[in-house]
Amino acid sequence: MSKPSRHEDIRPVALAEALSERYLSYALSTITARSLPDARDGLKPVHRRLLYAMLQLRLDPAAGFKKCARVVGDVIGKFHPHGDQAVYDALVRMAQGFAVRYPLVDGQGNFGNVDGDNAAAMRYTEARLTPVAGTLLDGIDQDTVDFRATYDGTEQEPVVLPGAFPNLLANGATGIAVGMATSIPPHNAGEVCDAALHLIEHKGATVADLLAHMPGPDFPTGGVLVEDAATLQAAYESGRGSFRVRARWTVERLKHGLYQIIVTEIPYQVQKARLVEQIASLLAERRLALLADVRDESTDEIRLVLEPRNRNVAPEQMIEQMFRATELESRFPLNMNVLDGGRVPRVMNLVEVLRAFLDHRHEVLVRRSNFRLRQIVDRLEVLGGLLAAYLNLDAVIKIIREEDEPKALLQRRLELSERQAEAILNMRLRHLRKLEEQKIREEHAALTREQRDLERLLKDGKRRWRVIGDEIRDLRQRFGGKTPAGKRRTEIAAAPAPVAVPVAALIDREPITVVCSEKGWIKAIKGHLPPVEVVRYKEGDQERFRLHAETTDRLMVFATDGRFYTLNCAAFPPGRGHGDPIRLLIDLANDQDMVAIHTFQGGRKLLVASTAGKGFLVEEEQAVAQTRAGRQVLNLTEGAEAKVCAPVTGDTVAVLGENRKLLMFDLAELPTMARGQGVTLQRYKEGWLGDAITLTLADGLAWTSGGRTRTERDLRPWLGKRGQAGRLPPTGFPRGGRLR
Repeated sequence: MSKPSRHEDIRPVALAEALSERYLSYALSTITARSLPDARDGLKPVHRRLLYAMLQLRLDPAAGFKKCARVVGDVIGKFHPHGDQAVYDALVRMAQGFAVRYPLVDGQGNFGNVDGDNAAAMRYTEARLTPVAGTLLDGIDQDTVDFRATYDGTEQEPVVLPGAFPNLLANGATGIAVGMATSIPPHNAGEVCDAALHLIEHKGATVADLLAHMPGPDFPTGGVLVEDAATLQAAYESGRGSFRVRARWTVERLKHGLYQIIVTEIPYQVQKARLVEQIASLLAERRLALLADVRDESTDEIRLVLEPRNRNVAPEQMIEQMFRATELESRFPLNMNVLDGGRVPRVMNLVEVLRAFLDHRHEVLVRRSNFRLRQIVDRLEVLGGLLAAYLNLDAVIKIIREEDEPKALLQRRLELSERQAEAILNMRLRHLRKLEEQKIREEHAALTREQRDLERLLKDGKRRWRVIGDEIRDLRQRFGGKTPAGKRRTEIAAAPAPVAVPVAALIDREPITVVCSEKGWIKAIKGHLPPVEVVRYKEGDQERFRLHAETTDRLMVFATDGRFYTLNCAAFPPGRGHGDPIRLLIDLANDQDMVAIHTFQGGRKLLVASTAGKGFLVEEEQAVAQTRAGRQVLNLTEGAEAKVCAPVTGDTVAVLGENRKLLMFDLAELPTMARGQGVTLQRYKEGWLGDAITLTLADGLAWTSGGRTRTERDLRPWLGKRGQAGRLPPTGFPRGGRLR
């Protein structure tokens, strides 16, 4: 018979079908066997296997330490066929007091630190279980949980731990699976116990009821939780949300009115060394204008020193800037996506998570009671046989001495079971003493009472919940707030009121010269340049505006469409090069042009006018724009455009038309408006408004012509009423159509 071809077993399968089937298997494996914790004991498989392996190695809290390499070797050899470094990292995290609220592993050696330094190699470090881990494993040998075969079928491992400790909420969990993730913050164990007791006593308790007992996360690194109660409640009701955590800080007063800010606690999962590097980097980039220096003076306790740039800076403003720019404030996400008792991943709310823990404890109690009941029944059977032997001691001795098959005869004569007869035959001679008989009778009576008590317990549901409540109260006594480790570390604070940090406080105050070209290219040059100093522009371009300012100033740009735009000087490109088009900074339309640029000073009034000869006064604060699109102030008639924007500096308005007619009138004749077309400043038969300014009448009108400055002090010929036509300007006045 010919051998089959090696190609006969090949079956055609669509690529999409094969990929989807294999990817689904991989996704389910990742979700259920790697990344998501079980709602009952709060552990992922790798953590559960680590604790069980340490239990098998007898590394209980009272025992000595063993090398972590031994523990990791047992785990990857028996239960968890993954990389040794990944398993060791999981072991290390369970031992880090800054990573988990209640460590499950007691580590000896270098297990890393809050700076982000890694632990020493597993051949150097040693570990054993903590009392908290002991409560998770307590009763595992009493048939309280199911076991399953390991990956190679040679060992057995627990599907879940008995979990007397509410580990899921107390220590939290993070993980990323395929298409889903989990993120649960740590909480205070005493508060979780209080919430669980309330849920036992009030089956219909809501999330709001439970939050009265456990108000929010309790991170191992402390800090301050700054969220309002409504946000917290909404997050726990839906199982999704996030919490804002800030560093804890104090003000340390120094001599001569100086102070420094001391940071004593940082947000959870923020590496201190990385935080200091981030602050130093921002300081070097001059993005922390209120901060002068940062120092790390930490020892066993965190102490970060923040020095202000000067003593006039308020501590609240300085720390507010730090919160905004650095990881001194961070957000921790809440996503209670866990595996419920049926191994199904789903997002649970706070009530469902606590209910899963309590239901598991109820199942453990029932299974533990049934296990103990079976033990008692088995022992009572043996004790019953021994008591029967004591009642018929002479006959038993005779049968054992004379009969070749005493076991069968004992069963028939004394009506014993095979196990009872075997126990009699295995009994030592010294147990025939009267004292031993008394002990057996006492043990039989005690076990009988315990048997009746367990049977009543299994029939009484309310009593079982009372027992669970007593266990949780004992747990609260051991790990709750009255113990040093159980005190709340994270302060629950209300959402902070916004602290106004002025823009000027965030920028170094330096003198600059802002220059803008005819084609709209703008830049800032350090220092105040004299008017005679030439600034280079692109070929075919030339200077249009030049003004002295400071980096903390804001500029007011008035355009021909009657809009005001506001710019921060700190946003201008540096003096090297040609600068940037101003249209990159504001949404100025291509068919519009700039009329004027000046620094915002506040408290002033501006004269704005259009070519139609209409205008009004506007408060400078009313003209500040909040967006790139600007603020419309001067409304324009058809065919007109904005022409004038001049700060008010006197008591008289001077208006010059393109027809070279000059009119002056009292400033009081102009209204102050926030927006509109305004009133008529000057009347024209032909032409339009050329320029307008305000001046002090007593100082006269000055102009420059031919390099000389001339002043006309007698202005009575040009004084009139608003809306008149005016008359020709003084002799020698230039024909440029400008008053400035």
